[in-house]
Amino acid sequence: MSTAMLAAPFQAEFDANSQEFSLAGVLRPRSVDEIAHSITEFRSAIEEARGVLYINVKRLAQMNNTAFHAFSRVVLDACRTRSDIRFVVVTSSVVGWTERMFRHLGKIEPQITVEVYDSKFYPGQSFVEDTSFIPILRTQTKMTWRHERTILPRHGMRPGIVMADICCGIGDFAVLVRKEFQPARIVALDHSRASLAYARDVAANFGISDIEYSYGDASEMLLEDNQFDLVTCRHSLQIFNQPDLLLKELYRICKPGGRVYITNEKNSHCLGEPRAQSIQWTYNEVAKLFAHFEMDVELGPKSRRFLAEAGFDDILVESFMVTNQDGDPQDFADVITAWENVYAGEMAVKRGDPPEFIERFRQGFRDHIFAALHPKGYAGWPIWAASGRKPL
Repeated sequence: MSTAMLAAPFQAEFDANSQEFSLAGVLRPRSVDEIAHSITEFRSAIEEARGVLYINVKRLAQMNNTAFHAFSRVVLDACRTRSDIRFVVVTSSVVGWTERMFRHLGKIEPQITVEVYDSKFYPGQSFVEDTSFIPILRTQTKMTWRHERTILPRHGMRPGIVMADICCGIGDFAVLVRKEFQPARIVALDHSRASLAYARDVAANFGISDIEYSYGDASEMLLEDNQFDLVTCRHSLQIFNQPDLLLKELYRICKPGGRVYITNEKNSHCLGEPRAQSIQWTYNEVAKLFAHFEMDVELGPKSRRFLAEAGFDDILVESFMVTNQDGDPQDFADVITAWENVYAGEMAVKRGDPPEFIERFRQGFRDHIFAALHPKGYAGWPIWAASGRKPL
């Protein structure tokens, strides 16, 4: 791998193993001479590549015409001399102009194609960003917040800090943190425009205007390095097919000495009485169903290992059980009803499961609801909270 670093914040990098030339940051030269070294690196990458050269601009926050035309000229010239090579420009909807500008090149040369990274962001995206799921997410946060408001100070939460809530979803956690702990600054980022719109409405309804809601890809964020005292990312590593990449980004934006706080589940440990056997069977199948879509809802107890492998130290891990005893049992039942609708009504159908399986699958959720609402019943949903410190 060779790297060309210009004055911050622009970076150009070639990874020979994956034949990928990446541009990141703000690229606004006043003349081509300012980026001459990177242009030379780009030409070298083309000479070295065989078959396909990927041009990754997912983390390019800005690019002026001088830079665009300089790099474009190199690609167009190469198309005329290298009929054996294809160029794939990988963009993101996070920076919408990149798709529009680079698609223009594809119209000029058939050897150039453009892929929008977000279209295959992660396998479970269509399920977890389904807007029909939004109302129940507030109920989930209400139930988990009873526990998290107590344990968060042990993981680095305190007044006056600068924090980021990555994969903030509908933004209710950021609002609760803002009201309870009064950080100096909160950046809340998510990839769902619908969730962010909902989040902004919720904040406005509470009269909160200082949460910086931002659209972005959590595994390729446009946030700068080393700027947050605390980075939170709740229930999200488990739905990405590459949680290590997401953790790498959380590590990058965290200040040295700061902490990254994550929560994840182990769905096969959901429990209930009575009808425990049916409930257990269904949640074992939930874990298998998510695995089919490259999501790991058993990740909770693995949190310590993931944090250690990402480079964190002083790792703290604890678990808590959300139950039907946490306030109104109907809230717990409503959460399970939403799970049944998504897991049995959509995901199992998409996997191609037969009707008899889906009916037994649904029965476990119904029995969990029965346990939650039974006068003598008990229903539980276990969650693992963990954090690690970025070394100084």
